[in-house]
Amino acid sequence: MQPALSQNPQVESATSLLPLRPRSIEATGLTLSFIADQMLRALYLIGEMTGLQLVELLHLPWENVLDQAMAYLRREQMAEVKGSSGVGEKAYRYQATAKGITRAKEIGERTQYLGPAPVNLSDYRNVMHRQTTQGLVVTEAAIREAFSHLVLSDSILLQLGPAINSGRSIFLFGHAGNGKTSIAEATARLLSDSIAIPHAIIVDGQIIRIFDPIHHERRPLAEGQEYAYDQRWVLSRRPVVIAGGELNMGSLDLEYDEYSKYYEAPLQLKANGGLFLIDDFGRQQMRPRDLLNRWIVPLEKRVDYLTLHTGKKIEVPFDQLIIFSTNIEPKQLVDEAFLRRIRYKIEIGNPTPAEYREIMRRVCKAKNVPYSDDGLRYLLEVEYPRRKLELRAVHPRDLIDQVIDYARFLGVPPTMSRELLAAACKSYFVEM
Repeated sequence: MQPALSQNPQVESATSLLPLRPRSIEATGLTLSFIADQMLRALYLIGEMTGLQLVELLHLPWENVLDQAMAYLRREQMAEVKGSSGVGEKAYRYQATAKGITRAKEIGERTQYLGPAPVNLSDYRNVMHRQTTQGLVVTEAAIREAFSHLVLSDSILLQLGPAINSGRSIFLFGHAGNGKTSIAEATARLLSDSIAIPHAIIVDGQIIRIFDPIHHERRPLAEGQEYAYDQRWVLSRRPVVIAGGELNMGSLDLEYDEYSKYYEAPLQLKANGGLFLIDDFGRQQMRPRDLLNRWIVPLEKRVDYLTLHTGKKIEVPFDQLIIFSTNIEPKQLVDEAFLRRIRYKIEIGNPTPAEYREIMRRVCKAKNVPYSDDGLRYLLEVEYPRRKLELRAVHPRDLIDQVIDYARFLGVPPTMSRELLAAACKSYFVEM
């Protein structure tokens, strides 16, 4: 596998990533009847369509696939030719017959799905196995570059590298405001190479939609590659899925829509091949123990079991780098047995005075406020001791923002003067 940190991923070759264009119905992993049903539904809902329009809708080739299904529909008198918009059968205009409309209505009672044809579960497993997160290789140089915008100790950087390379699970803990979420986001930027993600998969006739523009960043193919590969798959950056306090047990299982009669993939399925960040772990709408109970087998076996509305359980890949980020003491969340299943535990502690100074210096530079050692000394020797406060990595950013607000109100240039810093501290810090 290519290193996780790529140079220019804007346009990249799909070689070895996307499956090749299927050249027969058998190669699609679908049945003739399923493909014909999808074509018939399209003709019923959309109306008259050309072969090319059916190709663009279903993301399947005409030659040896859709043409075979159309031949079947015509033999069964469920579709007919109404005219032509050019040369060849792909340019013919097709329409559903009365018999075809009746059949299409019957199909609609089973599923309302209409869009890119799904891939079968076996093909999905095989492709995910080839692009597993277990093959990621992140070097020390790549780690230092990816986290260069953050002020982190060598100790933390040297823990993060092996943890990310493991492709398993990471537990980031420590006080709020010390950059745990920023570290997770920087980790996500390391996963910059591309993988193949299907629009949808099919299991026992049930369709599960996977590709989601919210979590998947589509990447363009190099010129001339568009039709060489199976268009049911999308070339995407490795996904990054972030869930916070809104996460609940329902988010981790298949979501069945009673009206559309197909499924939306759970978050961990959408995160396959990438990163799943559970932010503010312990503040979800469920107990931490319940979440980890749900994931005991997936975390160890790297497979997940999802339940169809029919009651049948299906086995799907569980292949992502999971980061749990929390401000709560680990022992208050889970017991040692559960923590053992999370491979890497990394404490993000308070910055040292030297690290605090470097953060303040960078913040001042970014916000065009003159940095002052005298101002910093005032904070560290007066304000923090007087308020009995510990240093936090987020404080410099927030305090300088307060300074800018006060300076703007007073009509003076923003500086790290004692007066402005004292005012900022008074309105920012709260006695607990």
